Amino acid sequence: MLKGDFPVERFASLRTPFYFYDLPLLRRTLDVVEEQLRANPDFRVHYAVKANYNPRILAEIAARGFGADCVSGGEVEAALAAGFPPEGIVFAGVGKSDAEIRLALEAGISRFNVESAAELEVIDALAGEMGTVAPVSLRINPDIGAHTHAGITTGLAENKFGINYEQLDEVMDLALRLPHVRYCGLHFHIGSQILDMMDFSALCNRINSLVERLQRGGRPVGDINVGGGLGINYQHPNHLPIADFGAYFDTFRRHLRLPRGTVVHFEPGRSIVAPCGSLICRVLYVKQGTHKQFAIIDGSMTELVRPAMYRAYHRVENLTSDEPEEVYDVVGPVCESSDVFVKEFAMDKCRRGDLVAIRSAGAYGEAMASRYNCHPLPEAFFFEG
Repeated sequence: MLKGDFPVERFASLRTPFYFYDLPLLRRTLDVVEEQLRANPDFRVHYAVKANYNPRILAEIAARGFGADCVSGGEVEAALAAGFPPEGIVFAGVGKSDAEIRLALEAGISRFNVESAAELEVIDALAGEMGTVAPVSLRINPDIGAHTHAGITTGLAENKFGINYEQLDEVMDLALRLPHVRYCGLHFHIGSQILDMMDFSALCNRINSLVERLQRGGRPVGDINVGGGLGINYQHPNHLPIADFGAYFDTFRRHLRLPRGTVVHFEPGRSIVAPCGSLICRVLYVKQGTHKQFAIIDGSMTELVRPAMYRAYHRVENLTSDEPEEVYDVVGPVCESSDVFVKEFAMDKCRRGDLVAIRSAGAYGEAMASRYNCHPLPEAFFFEG
């Protein structure tokens, strides 16, 4: 959405900060994903609910027939409430509680992505108590370092996620032996905000070698879940508003060597919802320092924590100014030095009361908001076009 396309006149009466979602952009993004799935009939998509679980957003995605990737019992409940069918829900996470496992078993979800032998034994016991059998995939830690921030890399041996490569045979034997679990396949995830397709090619190579080893040993392969991780362009949200799904899906189509008819599952989150969301804030003060000037806005790390947590970049646009650019540190009001959105950033001259948009905030924005400093949680508003 270009700066001039924001319905600024509708914002005047709204309390800032708030999240603003461009639903036409979300729908165009979903159209692109659907087109890729039509071209690759063995591919399945499960939206990563952790990225954004706003009920309106979830309903839009569920209506396309996609599945849901959940990492908590609350996310399973949110997915079901939004219309995702149980048979399309997969449940991952390194620390599933007994209550969450029981909830998912009662709902009849399609898969538990299991991350340890200890978890496998607990799921088996709980399924036995309930008189059912739990479908499971084994999440394998492929020990691949993705080119992304260390805080969102998940596929290294030092990370807490998944079953280490050398432990797979032992854990698979356990899965095949336990009476109340049914082995269904393998699950992988190497990280988030990945733009280098070579990282995904490396994952394909690791999967191929593992599949070959399992086949040589007479072990079942099942289906393959490659996780998510596709990134977006945070620098140019107006010119590149949709992630490169073509290159992403094509990388797996070209590089995976799997038994004919193997179903491949994907878990995109950020790439679907990040571009359509913006955090709308007001300028409270323009403060002149000794060496720099600050645009102090009413949005903060409580509404969008990514810059403070990861030093993540989000483009900031002044929606109500056409004056020549000046350079600012754009900061929030929270009593933390890390409450900074961007430093030394050039944008149209700011004055008190101007409306600014922090772009590409549809993923891990509203979902991670907190009430630190007793700030109210941000509301959400939707643009229908």
